[in-house]
Amino acid sequence: AVANFSIATNEFWTDKQGEKKEKTDWHNIVAWSKQADLVQSYLKKGSQVYIEGKIQNNDWEDQEGKKHYKTEIVVTSIQFLDSKITEKDGQPNYSTNSTEQTTSAEEIEFEKSNDTKKGEDYIKDDIPF
Repeated sequence: AVANFSIATNEFWTDKQGEKKEKTDWHNIVAWSKQADLVQSYLKKGSQVYIEGKIQNNDWEDQEGKKHYKTEIVVTSIQFLDSKITEKDGQPNYSTNSTEQTTSAEEIEFEKSNDTKKGEDYIKDDIPF
């Protein structure tokens, strides 16, 4: 399985005149195999996601001989930041926003802190930004 999608990153600052500015960059993302399945199941428009990966540059020529370039991030690790965990019948239940979906713990590489109690929302405090 493969999942191709884009994510936006926003940057905010105040210029020398005191005017607030914003810049949005779009990044092409590629996820393969089990990670692609997770993206298909859990990632929705507007969801917050933390992605680690490697940058891959591709180039090709179209039928008219024009050269095209594309930069992608190939996912090595993904975390769904607006997910919450609840226990259902002793099994973790991972849901994104208001849509409930169930999967086994082995299917998701998910870092759960030791002090998180069952049924509480999961919040990752050590994200580096």
